[in-house]
Amino acid sequence: MPDLSATIERRLLINYRVDPRVAQALLPAELRPQLVDGSAVAGICLIRLGDLRPAVVRPRIGWRAENAAHRIAVEWDTPGGRATGVYIPERHSASWLAVAAGERVFPGIHRHARFVSEESGDRMHVGMRSREVTVDVEVAVPAPVPTTGDERAAVDPSAGGPASGAWRSSLFPSLDDASEFFRAGSTGWSPARDGGLQGLTLSTSAWRIEGVTPLTARSSFFDALPAGSATLDSVLLMRGVPVTWSAPERNLTPGLAASPSPVPGSLHLDTLQASSLTGPE
Repeated sequence: MPDLSATIERRLLINYRVDPRVAQALLPAELRPQLVDGSAVAGICLIRLGDLRPAVVRPRIGWRAENAAHRIAVEWDTPGGRATGVYIPERHSASWLAVAAGERVFPGIHRHARFVSEESGDRMHVGMRSREVTVDVEVAVPAPVPTTGDERAAVDPSAGGPASGAWRSSLFPSLDDASEFFRAGSTGWSPARDGGLQGLTLSTSAWRIEGVTPLTARSSFFDALPAGSATLDSVLLMRGVPVTWSAPERNLTPGLAASPSPVPGSLHLDTLQASSLTGPE
């Protein structure tokens, strides 16, 4: 797959604290949940991209589309030690191009979905509906944080400005901790039709993240998991960030993550209904 460049016009990261046994049951054998405070971290990425194009093509020739990805923070073993990223069991796009080009230009299988997006000065609402899953999210948004050349300025919780605001999380002690967690997990793995995994790594020199307040956050993917196993934790926002995606330096090899999972107990897949893996029709 070619390197891709784009601008993140808007990216909402809706984060859930998830029972590690349930998260493990949703992962391929090569991966295990990355735990924070004893819990797995999963969520939804609702992203609108602009100027998406092969990296060799100049800006303003790309295309624009709404996309969604359900994600689980994961780790795996490499010859150099532990690596972190996300596993993406579900990818959806408003673009039929992304659906058609999945596994060739874009990693993993993309399914088509309808999106509704409304943005005002202090509110954002994004809804998504597909045959597999539905999502509805509305957040209260702080005023944009001025860029100062310091890419960490927007994540400094001690500044007391709108970026810190009333943001709350039971997983992360601060907005800065949350920002670093998601920045470090920049490689995403998606299932392919041949049973393997396809990866893509995000990079940017202008990482900026803001905390926002969830007003509504629902996903049939998480609603379908066992009762009490997934709890909404927090929502983060990125906007106006130029990014590049490229193939990871090392592909996952089946069976590479041979060490036992640190997740206590066990959860057999047959304890989850088949619909629990994808959400209701």
